[in-house]
Amino acid sequence: MDKTLYVTDLDGTLLNRQDRVSPFSISTINNLVENGMLFTYATARSLISASKVTEGLSTNIPVIAYNGAFIIQPSTGEILSSEGFTEEERALVRDVLNTHGISPLVYSFVNGMEKVSWIPQNENDGIRRYLSLRQRDPRFRPVAGKDALYEGEMFYFTCIGKKEELQPVYDVFFNDSRYRCTIQQELYRPEYWCEIMPAKASKANAIRRLKEMWGCTRVVSFGDAVNDLPMFEISDECYAVSNAVDELKAVATGIIESNEENGVARWLLHRLSPAGSGM
Repeated sequence: MDKTLYVTDLDGTLLNRQDRVSPFSISTINNLVENGMLFTYATARSLISASKVTEGLSTNIPVIAYNGAFIIQPSTGEILSSEGFTEEERALVRDVLNTHGISPLVYSFVNGMEKVSWIPQNENDGIRRYLSLRQRDPRFRPVAGKDALYEGEMFYFTCIGKKEELQPVYDVFFNDSRYRCTIQQELYRPEYWCEIMPAKASKANAIRRLKEMWGCTRVVSFGDAVNDLPMFEISDECYAVSNAVDELKAVATGIIESNEENGVARWLLHRLSPAGSGM
């Protein structure tokens, strides 16, 4: 009997324009999970950030965070699977960012605690907005200089700025097989985000691992942006919300209602109720 894993992106897909999961979507998904649906989300966000915007959604499901760098059990914070850099790979990221004058947000474990480090005097509008949306985040660690910025066991780098500033960094790491690097415009905003992570840290690889953990035979996924393409490629079925970019729509199994219209939850409700086919 087929055992299906359902995976959704968050921003622009499950989340509405207010960066929240609607009450309808929460109620629908939680009811389906209680009745046996194997469901998770895969996001570039951390667990802390994702937990805030998905408040009310079941925490009994392992989730994929930091674009696949971690699979985490939300109810306990236990890391079930992780991908990381070597010391040599971390050093190269630091050198390339310094060469191009980029001051990133650095995600790392410092003395065993997850931290997001940045240099306040190098903030731009995009970084200030990122910080303002995550006030009182216990991970935040403002530092005075580059030595402190790159302390700890670094596992993820986010650079926010103009596309022309970030493109040279993207070009370096996109062509290096030891890394996975993405660049895209921030949703509803003018600035771009360039994110650098270990090569094996991807939504697709994390989904494969979770699929194996749960003994699933099929994957159905939902997304809106170009960084969801690898997730779509490894899915048996993949659905783009109507607000998705054209590149994703072109490879999707089908187009569903938008994030503002609870597209993911309505599709799941239609597919899995009342008979529960696909569970």
